[in-house]
Amino acid sequence: MFNLVVLTGRLTADPELRYTSGNIPVTSFSIAVSRRYKAGEEAQADFINIVAWRQTAEFVTKYFQKGSMIGIEGSIQTRRYVDKETGKNRTAFEVIANNVQFVESKRDGAAAPMADAPASFSNAGANEFTDLSGETDDDLPF
Repeated sequence: MFNLVVLTGRLTADPELRYTSGNIPVTSFSIAVSRRYKAGEEAQADFINIVAWRQTAEFVTKYFQKGSMIGIEGSIQTRRYVDKETGKNRTAFEVIANNVQFVESKRDGAAAPMADAPASFSNAGANEFTDLSGETDDDLPF
């Protein structure tokens, strides 16, 4: 089995860095991704929820803002929770970002990364799995 997602899109809002009760950095944000359409049809977009942890979260919040084009490689994850307002069980579908990168350059007229920014950030050297055994849904900032 294989779970790999590669997306390119624009951030719909400024990412905000938060911390779990265990002081682990995390950010959640969404990106607008264009959907293919036929000539004469109105352009359509899907809004995909992304979660980045640890150094990836810090990288995203430091170098990206609303409207920035971002490339993301990650995996789809489902998360079950109880809606606090209705008490009903819900399922969230998210992309867990393992690698993020800039897609535009400064001369493209987009929000440009700072001069000291690396071209991309990858958790490739980090542990493949995130141990959240001590965390509960109440610890998550979203």
